Amino acid sequence: MAEPEFTATGVRIGKRLRSLTRAGQVRISDGRLQLLTSYGSEIDSAPVQAVRASKPWFAHEDRALADVNGTRYSLTLGEHDPAPGAPGPPSARRFIEAVRKAAGRSG
Repeated sequence: MAEPEFTATGVRIGKRLRSLTRAGQVRISDGRLQLLTSYGSEIDSAPVQAVRASKPWFAHEDRALADVNGTRYSLTLGEHDPAPGAPGPPSARRFIEAVRKAAGRSG
């Protein structure tokens, strides 16, 4: 299996007003986006070309939206990328850029 193109841990993943996990994972690997619980079980996944990632209009800098298989998930990542070697999720902006890059779309 190839090295993941993007990995974020410690991500809060929600659907509508319901929190699915407070320490989930988001991975982009082999052209596929995966949303995982803190235990590693899959919440949802789809080919990255079918995923729409965006930033909510009136939300904190750490929030991103991901439409996966017709379901909208809210992701709470970090406001800023953590320092090298420091724990914590990458920024929401970096997640959106990674989805667009993996899907072959430009910003």
